[in-house]
Amino acid sequence: MANHKDLNKLTAAGLLISLGIIYGDIGTSPLYVFKAIIGDRIITTDLILGGLSCIFWTLTLQTTIKYVIITLRADNRGEGGIFALYSLVKRRAKWLVFPAMIGGASLLADGMITPPITISSAIEGLQIFSKDLPTVPIVIIIISLLFVIQQFGTSHLGKAFGPMMSIWFATMAVVGAVYVFDNPFILKAVNPYYAWHILYGNPSALLIIGAVFLCTTGAEALYSDLGHCGRDNIRISWMFVKTCLLLNYFGQGAWLWQHQGATLGMGNNPFFLIMPEWFLPYGIAIATLAAVIASQAMITGSYTLISEAVRLNLWPKVKINYPSDQKGQLYVPSMNWILWAGCIVVILLFKRSEAMEGAYGLAITVTFIMTSILITVYLQRKRFPFYAILLFVVVYGVLELVFLVGNMAKFFHGGWFTVMLSIIIFSVMWSWAAARRIKNRYVKFVEVEDYYTIINDLSEDTSIPKYASQLIYLTSANFKSEIEAKIMYSILQKQPKRADVYWLVHVDVTDEPYTLEYKVDFLIPQKLIRIDFKLGFRIEQRINVLFRLVVEELVKNGEIDITSKYPSLNKHHIVGDFRFVVLEKVLSRSNKLSLVERLTMAYYFVLKRLGLSEEKGFGLDLSFVTVEQVPLIVTTTDTVDLTRIK
Repeated sequence: MANHKDLNKLTAAGLLISLGIIYGDIGTSPLYVFKAIIGDRIITTDLILGGLSCIFWTLTLQTTIKYVIITLRADNRGEGGIFALYSLVKRRAKWLVFPAMIGGASLLADGMITPPITISSAIEGLQIFSKDLPTVPIVIIIISLLFVIQQFGTSHLGKAFGPMMSIWFATMAVVGAVYVFDNPFILKAVNPYYAWHILYGNPSALLIIGAVFLCTTGAEALYSDLGHCGRDNIRISWMFVKTCLLLNYFGQGAWLWQHQGATLGMGNNPFFLIMPEWFLPYGIAIATLAAVIASQAMITGSYTLISEAVRLNLWPKVKINYPSDQKGQLYVPSMNWILWAGCIVVILLFKRSEAMEGAYGLAITVTFIMTSILITVYLQRKRFPFYAILLFVVVYGVLELVFLVGNMAKFFHGGWFTVMLSIIIFSVMWSWAAARRIKNRYVKFVEVEDYYTIINDLSEDTSIPKYASQLIYLTSANFKSEIEAKIMYSILQKQPKRADVYWLVHVDVTDEPYTLEYKVDFLIPQKLIRIDFKLGFRIEQRINVLFRLVVEELVKNGEIDITSKYPSLNKHHIVGDFRFVVLEKVLSRSNKLSLVERLTMAYYFVLKRLGLSEEKGFGLDLSFVTVEQVPLIVTTTDTVDLTRIK
């Protein structure tokens, strides 16, 4: 938040903020988990105790041990999330980009299901008073308003999230505890025997597993928001949250215990049925606010995920706004409206929360598996004992594969929708990254030192009209000794570009989140200068601003003179003009790409047209930018035997 480093310490404020921004998804799961477990089945002892036992051990093994105890250790300079984790381990193997992309795609798909199911579950509580109340229009209005306000920033609203979620958790704990105290016998469901008993040999076991998994769907958020709250605040606040959740789940179980032999019936939800009748209007209002907060957390998490994907070259460049001064507060217009459209489709397609339960969970199961793969590599990198890593792989490999199989049973009941969304999002990430690899494979580099004399002579050649006083090129060459052949072609041949000073600017995205460093190399004193920026994967690449700051520093230190060389302007100490040249690669027709590569490149250029242009993506002032199209020749042409006739 505003004082990022302070909030990473264990403080009362940090604990309160953790309640407000981390636990929205997992904290609203009691709204629909037990309702999904029971479904249209007859309420039985085995179903109640087995369901409770599964919930208890899922929250313990999956959320507490895997995420709170193990995964939170993998902090990338205080930051978490699947892309932060990928940045920590990506040097170990190139293939690790695939679990990162798959996990990220599944998380974004999950972001289109969370708001509809949580808000629908809360609003459907009103049907206790009026069975025929149309909930779909109400849910659409609430979700639409939520997405509309994103562009104005939610920092002021965010300050109220902590106290509001505290009330929510306290409410759940109290209404659940009343039934638990009346029937403490229900606590025996802690025994894992009941979980085994309900699943072993039960024909509905897979459906029950899929329903139980919904209790831990928000666990990934505990890691994703590590940078906002800090490890200690998350771990301590989770103890309170888990206690409140379990009290409510066991309270629902105790209420169901009193109604064995019956069915829930259409529209009935044990979450609301355990509330005193006089408290129901307040309970529904609190549940709706909690659902909105859960949705808000998922939306802002999606923004962060996309911004990181852009920096890591896994997503097309998109416009990112910063609507407030709050650290981490950003707004991605394109993602906002894509999420909104996805949410509206979900509501219109499934209508009721119980129908959405089939679509919910399958995508996030895949994210959990991908995180486990990356965490395993991280544990190897940190040289954990082999037996500990093996135990982690076996326990969570089995557990999450069981959850995956259980959720696959939902495929034809709505799970297909999130799988389809995940595949579409993954295709964008994969195509963008693959096309970049294809381009880089064929980019030709030359030794920049071979051109020192030519560049110096060109700069002094007054017979050529001056193109700009300061001419800047963005280069992808990682070493200062190299430069793309296309840049030299642009300077020397396409249209000889005379300038007083030539600049080469290179951006290196580091594996750390907030690196902000630069290095300057004077290749030809006062003629050819290279600047290397090292920017963290969460730093906005505003090259226009960063370049100006570097130039100001160099001028201040007397390392460079940017005064115009035109005599009439020089005597008045007028600063010369600056011009950026951006080389935009277009696929030439003289190529021999395979069918897959041609399709990949075609998809890439479609995505590129839909995203921000190169100059806008780097935050360049368009009035000082020239865009030159250069052909991307990915193969040399065949040798042609051409015969001249007389």
